[in-house]
Amino acid sequence: MESRRGPLKSAVPSNIVSPVRRCSRTACGRPAVATLTYVYADSTAVLGPLATYAEPHCYDLCAEHSERLTAPRGWEVVRLLDGSAPARPSGDDLEALANAVREAARPQERAAGAGGGGRAADPMEVARRGHLRVLRSPDN
Repeated sequence: MESRRGPLKSAVPSNIVSPVRRCSRTACGRPAVATLTYVYADSTAVLGPLATYAEPHCYDLCAEHSERLTAPRGWEVVRLLDGSAPARPSGDDLEALANAVREAARPQERAAGAGGGGRAADPMEVARRGHLRVLRSPDN
């Protein structure tokens, strides 16, 4: 038997559903930035970048809840870095860069004092440190 009413006309359009995934925590409506997965066999909670799509056994968390995440006693929390985010340079990286710049400046002073004491096999190369080379300008 066919209904005379046709499509349901009493349906009210809803603006509640959003294409942005929200934090899974109760009463938190902030946008999700990370996905939490539990590996029960290893007693591990894995927090990584937001998954491509919502999984039924994973939890999407906002920035605040992902930073404050703790695991039960005896469990380990593994935080995976987001590969798309730019990595911040560490103090070691910045120090290595500063040392390379200082080292690049020193050989030119030594070469001028020693009368152009570069290598005989490659007169353009003044000094080398690891994979970095200091080259003398062809004008000198």
